[in-house]
Amino acid sequence: MSRLHLHDETHAVARIGWLRAAVMGANDGIVSTASLIVGVASADASRSGVLVAGVAALIAGAMSMAAGEYVSVSSQADTEKADLAREKQELETLPDAEREELAKIYEERGVNRETALQVADQMMAHDALATHARDELGISAHTTARPLQAALASALTFTVGAAAPLSIVPFVDTALLVPAVGVISLICLAILGALGARAGGAPLIPSVLRVTFWGVLAMALTAAVGQLFGAAVA
Repeated sequence: MSRLHLHDETHAVARIGWLRAAVMGANDGIVSTASLIVGVASADASRSGVLVAGVAALIAGAMSMAAGEYVSVSSQADTEKADLAREKQELETLPDAEREELAKIYEERGVNRETALQVADQMMAHDALATHARDELGISAHTTARPLQAALASALTFTVGAAAPLSIVPFVDTALLVPAVGVISLICLAILGALGARAGGAPLIPSVLRVTFWGVLAMALTAAVGQLFGAAVA
């Protein structure tokens, strides 16, 4: 058996549809909920007040993430469908122009003119619409919009992310709540960054630093606002 038959490749781009929504949902769940808890706790709120605010943030955030992802990705899907419908019509009415357009694309990629025309003919004979969708429009099975998948991934991962800082509120003394939530949240963000990097085949350290930096910034700002608000009310 040749080495070619033993070569089994998997590419992270196949995961890009759900991975983006999942990482964004989990990151937003951790950062927004932890920041809210830190901000409310910094204002000298009671444990029950902090807990209610955190639960409300979890529920509202999960629904918001699901709705936002569904609407935005549905818009992308509508655009893709419109482009494909237009391309299908052009293939029916202007096949020679579409053949020439496809050949030009292959020429720009380094294929000589004669070969480009031959490849265009063979690809269009096999599946003209799929070929133009992939090579002209950049639409493929890996990148096509899936609104429901994105919405569910965002909502579920937001809930999981938000539950991490929220779950320690009932068990930590109110005086230690802010640092405890901060530490737990940063650990969760670092883990999320590492998992996202691994799933996407990206470098580990930049991913971890990126998510933890923004988490620290968000919690620091909301803690400052909470302290100012608490002092003003007092």
